[in-house]
Amino acid sequence: MWRRAFGLVLLGAASAILGAAASVALSSDSLGAASVATPRCTAAGLTVFQNLSAGTVISVTIGSLPTTCGGATLQATVNDGVTSGSGSASVPAGGGSVTVTLGSAPVVTAAEQTDLVVLGP
Repeated sequence: MWRRAFGLVLLGAASAILGAAASVALSSDSLGAASVATPRCTAAGLTVFQNLSAGTVISVTIGSLPTTCGGATLQATVNDGVTSGSGSASVPAGGGSVTVTLGSAPVVTAAEQTDLVVLGP
């Protein structure tokens, strides 16, 4: 008997939630979109070196960073198809190079993907 009562209470609660969602009014009859130009600290080529230990990538050193990237946060991710290791580090004020230590160490393979993202400054 208590199962039937619990089921009815659950059904009533679900009906109330669906009813509340159905009564939400939309304020617009159209969709909008916008685009914003994203500034870059560099469009030049960067050097990327994978630092290895026992056949795995433990960190990535990124060089040729200009002073305009100083103070930014650099995120690096290495993916070997099985393991994805990522980390972040701050770019020095004068630019130069920065080493990003990865949280997990992907195995060195013939086909790896290394992604870099610069946030800021």
